[in-house]
Amino acid sequence: MVASNAQGPTLGPYPLRNPVALAPMAGVTDAPFRDLCWRLGAGYVVSEMVSSNPRLRNTRKSSLRRQPPECGRPWAVQIAGGDPETVADAARFSEAEGAQVIDINMGCPAKKVCNKAAGSALLQDEALVEAILKCTVAAVSVPVTLKIRTGWSPSQRNGVRIAQLAEAAGIAGLAVHGRTRADRFLGAAEYDTIAEIVQAVSIPVFANGDVDSVGKALAVLKQTGAAGIMIGRAAQGRPWFCGQVAAAIAGETPKTPSWAEQGALLQEHVAALHHFYGALPGVRIARKHVGWALAALAVPADGFRRRFNQLESPAAQLEALEGFYAQGQAAA
Repeated sequence: MVASNAQGPTLGPYPLRNPVALAPMAGVTDAPFRDLCWRLGAGYVVSEMVSSNPRLRNTRKSSLRRQPPECGRPWAVQIAGGDPETVADAARFSEAEGAQVIDINMGCPAKKVCNKAAGSALLQDEALVEAILKCTVAAVSVPVTLKIRTGWSPSQRNGVRIAQLAEAAGIAGLAVHGRTRADRFLGAAEYDTIAEIVQAVSIPVFANGDVDSVGKALAVLKQTGAAGIMIGRAAQGRPWFCGQVAAAIAGETPKTPSWAEQGALLQEHVAALHHFYGALPGVRIARKHVGWALAALAVPADGFRRRFNQLESPAAQLEALEGFYAQGQAAA
């Protein structure tokens, strides 16, 4: 299932194949997951967040996060940091490795990120935001994009001002999550500020937050006037969801993979995780992806999930998944 070729926004020299992006999510959007979402119709995918700290550059974790996907171009690497020169140096390093787009994270609400004056904590300091963006854009020849929230808190919704600073600094595109940092992921996302940002700048803006159905995606696009939609948590366990949204935007009927197709995709994904991370780490990481996939099913699967989480080998995991989906197919 691949989405329509209805073209999306352009980031620098790169026209996107459709206006639906997979949000960068730490611990989720590794290379195997990005590859899968791209093949199933996402128009744009971004790496997990990578620290700009040069001391962490050669760790296994950072190296894996910077791995290019086998498919899904342009190759975009997201960087987090709070010092202009350090972020710019990390961008130069990623460009030298082959990254075609640099994305700067100013949207992550996690305490461990904000406590280091990075992520959405930066939204409190507009002068620092401007310095980071200008320094990074000047450091590389590839497009630089930015992910933000609507502000630091409901009383400090400065997303419009941040977006204007970003455009003036040369940022090529913007993704906006419809919550402030203080909101974290609580309550409902608000889209009025995103609509104001769209009106305030001429660069492409992706609307993000609570897009968990095709209907919601179309409604958010209409309400905000955004150039594209960015999907985060709703893609966990549903790697085809971006493609469904892209199909609907193109005026096509979204298709849901059959039970057997979902089983085959999950087994393929799990095998790719084993290969990418190695046997034991791959087994452990596969558990959360399988958990998300089972949670998205319309049938109870808690018992199988508990048994699956006790399996310790790649072969046992794949055999268990094959049996679970074969049994479900027979019962259908």
